[in-house]
Amino acid sequence: MRAVVHQEFGEPENVLDVEEVATPEPGPGEVRLKMLLAPIHNHDLWTVRGQYGYKPELPARAGTELVGVIDAVGEGVEGLEAGQRVATAGAFGAWAEYVVTKAAGLIPVPPGLPDEVAAQLVAMPFSAISLLESLDLEAGDWLLQNAANGAVGRMVAQLAAARGINVVGLVRRDAGVDELAGHGIGNIVSTESEGWADRVAELTGGAPIRAGVDSVGGKAAGEVLALLADGGTLVVFGAMNSPRLELSSGDLIFKEAVVRGFWGSKVAASMPADQQLTLFGELIQRASDGSLTLPVEATYPLEEARAAAAANFLPGRSGKILLRA
Repeated sequence: MRAVVHQEFGEPENVLDVEEVATPEPGPGEVRLKMLLAPIHNHDLWTVRGQYGYKPELPARAGTELVGVIDAVGEGVEGLEAGQRVATAGAFGAWAEYVVTKAAGLIPVPPGLPDEVAAQLVAMPFSAISLLESLDLEAGDWLLQNAANGAVGRMVAQLAAARGINVVGLVRRDAGVDELAGHGIGNIVSTESEGWADRVAELTGGAPIRAGVDSVGGKAAGEVLALLADGGTLVVFGAMNSPRLELSSGDLIFKEAVVRGFWGSKVAASMPADQQLTLFGELIQRASDGSLTLPVEATYPLEEARAAAAANFLPGRSGKILLRA
């Protein structure tokens, strides 16, 4: 079968290749999936660079999430059968014609859900809904997030709106306001404009902002913290611009604020199975009724994995980059 492989760590557009490898056989508790579509995530590319929390042995495969059809079932697997369409974000080596993965981590895909949506359903949306769940917000509460035009930021805004939670999103460019409006997302403020913090206060009507999400780092994290209410929580989700946080000690002390990190992989690993199923059910419902949108920018064949990886970082991208077998 064909699989995307890299012989060394480095920039994905320089090191990714397609090779012929042996088709894997499922062991006990495993299934083999025929890949239909697989998204490219930033963490997949960081792994190819050797800069993520997980560093595979070389030569290494790539990719983690896919929607596929069960092709073979290993010993002891119950409730799943060949021909069934499923999604997972825990199948390392997903950028291949076939991949073997644990049966326990598979999410059955409803018949009406398009492959393009199902391919993206687990990793980023589940991180977004898990993040939202962890904030313990109620309908009517206010949340502030930067990187609002990023994939997770957009999903958090849509999922929060469906729960009746108010969100103010910060973007770094004025054009980002119109981009998100195109997805039906409002309450967006550009930090490129003077007096943007006053605009946030106008949108909230002076209501307390209970929680903030920082995905940028540097001074942007401190800007979110400064607008939180007393006792507010700042969750650090990413570090797009800087690995360091510039936070005011005064804001931390006098607001008695809490700052904590969030890593979706660890959260998912410790989450009870029944809670995971509930959240996945909510994601499928939101994706099916259109309140959660998962657009696709472009789809590439495996042979063009280098070009697909490069396209992931092009400015102005409005959807996911997918690979097809």
